[in-house]
Amino acid sequence: MKKKEKVQYILDTLEQLYPEVPIPLDHKDAYTLLIAVLLSAQCTDKRVNEITPGLFAKADNPTDMLKLSVEQIREIIKPCGLSPAKSKAIWGLSKIIMDDYNGQVPNTFEALESLPGVGHKTASVVMSQAFGVPAFPVDTHIHRLAQRWGLSSGKNVEQTEYDLKRLVPEPLWNKVHLQIIFYGRMYCPARGHQIQNCPICFHLSESKSKG
Repeated sequence: MKKKEKVQYILDTLEQLYPEVPIPLDHKDAYTLLIAVLLSAQCTDKRVNEITPGLFAKADNPTDMLKLSVEQIREIIKPCGLSPAKSKAIWGLSKIIMDDYNGQVPNTFEALESLPGVGHKTASVVMSQAFGVPAFPVDTHIHRLAQRWGLSSGKNVEQTEYDLKRLVPEPLWNKVHLQIIFYGRMYCPARGHQIQNCPICFHLSESKSKG
């Protein structure tokens, strides 16, 4: 199976299984999405969605967030882990958004990545899901599946992102990255992966053995 055929099979399978993909993190605008994505570092989306209602009830905008102390923020988000660094980043980026961007989350990669606690993956999620700009955020799930499916031999998420952007048509980036995340959770986990229950891996292995 040629790589182009493999990619098409994967895209067709993902579209068949996940024609609609909800955004996993609960939010109502670019600011609450930014905070939720920042909290999701080394924390499950499920846990983040349990924590954010309490935080957003007190502060769902940068003005109100600055009325809380770093310690108050830390206390609320503690179950997400890395709370000392995350609470400082949330307060710090809220201040910059108020001071430099009139209270609005900036809508460029460069501006987002200059905010405290915001790396390329977080910026990519906000750009794609809040602003509709084509981006391909690569987390550990996507990195793992891209390797497992032979779409990338990248040793890091940056290389994997580069490879996937070359293989997947740009108009599909925003949807496909979410489809891969959902697929990985349901069919293609890191541990306990059963190839017979994983349509994509099963098909790829069968094609390989025939080829």
